[in-house]
Parts: sequence; C-alpha cells; structure tokens
Amino acid sequence: TIKEVSEKYQITQDTLRYYERIGMIPAVPRTSGGIRNYGEADLGWIELAVYENAGLPVESMIEYVHLFQEGDETIPQDSTLL
Repeated sequence: TIKEVSEKYQITQDTLRYYERIGMIPAVPRTSGGIRNYGEADLGWIELAVYENAGLPVESMIEYVHLFQEGDETIPQDSTLL
C-alpha cells in the first residue's frame, strides 16, 4: 500500500503521488477499489527516484522514465541521459 511504501522509504504519501503524477515514476497499478498496489518493479522506480534524485535533475528523471517505457530502441538515449 502507499502507506507501507511511504514508511519504507521515509517519504510522504503525497510525495509518492507527486512522483507518479509528474511521471518521475511510472503509473502504479491499482486494485479494483482504486488503491495503489505497489509491486517489486514499482519499488525499483521509487528507489531510483529517491536515491538517485540527489544528483539527477527531475526533468532528466522524467525523460528517463518515458524513454524506458518506450522500449529497447531507446537504450542509446537512455545511456546518454544517465
């Protein structure tokens, strides 16, 4: 749940929602009741956002997420960005 994730990474639930809204992490799947259902892949994105954000501009992180979601053909751009 969002509560568990916010406690695990010591960030607020609002911060997690913000990261998702601006595209800093991919959209998190939801249950039929609309509750965010974080999986291992989602936690990986959150870790990247939380721990790498210190040295990577937010705009670059958002661009990286979009490129990653486009697939393998963007790998050269991904590498250049990072």
